[in-house]
Amino acid sequence: MGATVITSLVIAVPFIGQFVVEWLWGGFIVDNATLNRFFSLHFFLPFVIAGLFLLHLALLHKDGSNNPLGVNSSVDKIPFYPYFVIKDLFAFFSFLLFLFYFPNLLGHPDNYTPAHIVPE
Repeated sequence: MGATVITSLVIAVPFIGQFVVEWLWGGFIVDNATLNRFFSLHFFLPFVIAGLFLLHLALLHKDGSNNPLGVNSSVDKIPFYPYFVIKDLFAFFSFLLFLFYFPNLLGHPDNYTPAHIVPE
């Protein structure tokens, strides 16, 4: 039902809304085609985001950051490698280490409630 409600919001687009909703659904109702499309989207989207992140990082490494004030700062530049790479790796591994020692920090207590015991 949730998929029907969320995807039906596209109907509000004038003239093409109904056509877009039927295209998203793969028919006239939410069915197996809809689930396959949204599963594929949710599977591939993190890889696309990671690829765009690496592209952004490569372009930043090649050209450097922009100077909004327009001051010539070629004297005060800090090289991207090793300073920024080491800083980013330190932050990444610190986050992983933190989650390793506290794995349930981002969890929810309902995950530990057995399915047959439901609070009233």
